[in-house]
Amino acid sequence: MMYQPEEDALFDEWHETIIRVRYSETDKMGVVYHANYLVWFEIGRTEFCRARGFSYRDMEENEDAFLVVAESYCRYKAAAYYDDELMVRTHITEKRRRSLRFGYEIIRVSDGQIIAEGETGHVVTDSRGHVRSFPEQYNALLAAHPILPGQAERVPENNPPE
Repeated sequence: MMYQPEEDALFDEWHETIIRVRYSETDKMGVVYHANYLVWFEIGRTEFCRARGFSYRDMEENEDAFLVVAESYCRYKAAAYYDDELMVRTHITEKRRRSLRFGYEIIRVSDGQIIAEGETGHVVTDSRGHVRSFPEQYNALLAAHPILPGQAERVPENNPPE
């Protein structure tokens, strides 16, 4: 089984992050260069995790667990331009014991236009590149509801604050 029935809600929860297109992210015509969308996907998934009380660094340092990008896909639907305010929407589309998939939408805030959609697939490895299971405490944090601004950050049970 890919996931537990009680985790169904996890796949419906989107995290939203606002970014603004910088001049350096555009070409001579002011249009966003295509590779920046993958960078914005990374911002989205990083903030998705942070909203659930942990960072990639926590997993890497505390559990020797790395989310390696194994696959990426982006469908460009409309152009984004210098100084556009964009919303990066991120959610989990699949969670397995040793892998995780995130889905993304990038939306121009001013008119609600979907600029791009995509997905990234990740394999969990240790620092030597060997595939391993997703650490259980971080798995539980992923399934938790996001922390609201001003709430204390969650810390995995086996790593109490110092």
